[in-house]
Amino acid sequence: MWAPRHSLSFVAVAALTLGLGPTLDDEPARAESPAGSAARIIAVYQVNLGRLNLGNFSVTTTLRGEGYEMRGEGRFSILEGLVFNWQGVTSSSGKVTEAGPEPDTYASSYSDGGKKSERLKMTFDEGTVERISIVPNTRPHPGTIPVRREQLEGVLDPMSGAFLTARSANPNADLNVCNQMLPVFDGRARFDLVLKPKKRVMVQNQARTSYSGPAAICRVKFIPIAGYQPGDPGIKMMTQSNEIEVWLMPVKGTQMYVPYRIVLPTPVGYGTAVVTSIQVAGSRRASID
Repeated sequence: MWAPRHSLSFVAVAALTLGLGPTLDDEPARAESPAGSAARIIAVYQVNLGRLNLGNFSVTTTLRGEGYEMRGEGRFSILEGLVFNWQGVTSSSGKVTEAGPEPDTYASSYSDGGKKSERLKMTFDEGTVERISIVPNTRPHPGTIPVRREQLEGVLDPMSGAFLTARSANPNADLNVCNQMLPVFDGRARFDLVLKPKKRVMVQNQARTSYSGPAAICRVKFIPIAGYQPGDPGIKMMTQSNEIEVWLMPVKGTQMYVPYRIVLPTPVGYGTAVVTSIQVAGSRRASID
C-alpha cells in the first residue's frame, strides 16, 4: 500500500513540507542553548487514507547547542493487521548552520509484517551524501533513472528537510516560509519539492494537547530528479498533481515552523497526516532562533 509505506518519508520528507524559510531579524539564524539544557519537541500525527484511519506516528526533535537529533516512529494497520500491517522508524542527526540544517546521518527501517523489510543508512559530509547502505540491497527495477554523484551534493535527508528548515520570527502564519525549494534525497530517490504560498488559516482544536492558532498553507510541487521509474503511476500522479498541500504551524517559544497537516493524492485515495498532539519542553532559548 503506497501511502502508509511512504508516510513517514513524506512527513519526514518535507514531503510536503518545508522550504528553507528565512529568518526575519537582522542576525543570522543560529542554534543556541544554555550549558546542559536542551529543547525537545514531540509531535504526534494521525494518518488517514480516504476514510480509513491507518494509525499514528510520532516525531521527536531534540536541539542541543548547534546539534540536533530526530526520531520518527509509526505503525499502520487495517483491521488490526489482518489486512495490512506496517511499522517503521526513521532518524536524523547533524547540526544547524547559518544556511540551515547540515545532516550527518540518516537512517530508516520498516517491516510490513514479515513479508518485506528494509534497513537504510546514509552518512553526509558537508551537505554531500558520502555513503549509502541498504539491506537487503536489491537491484533497481529496469528503466529506473540512475542517481548521479553530482545530484547528491547540497541535499537534505527527509527528516531534517521536513522539520528543521522552515523558520520565521513572525508567529502569525508567515507565508514567506512557503516561498522555497527543498532538495531531498531519501537513499534511493532524488527529488525537489517546490513550495508556494496559498493562504493563511486559523486552526481550531478543543483538545488541550493539540494545536490551535494560525497556519500557513503551502502548495507543493513534486519534481522527480532521479532514482525512479518514469512510468510509475504513483510518481506520475504526484508529478501531475496541483493538490499537494502542507500546512505549517509555528512552534511556541521558537522560530520554527513544522507540518500541522499534509495532504497528498495516492493511487488509492487522498492521504492525510494531521497533528493530534504537540509538546514543547526545555529551555526556550534552546531552539533555532
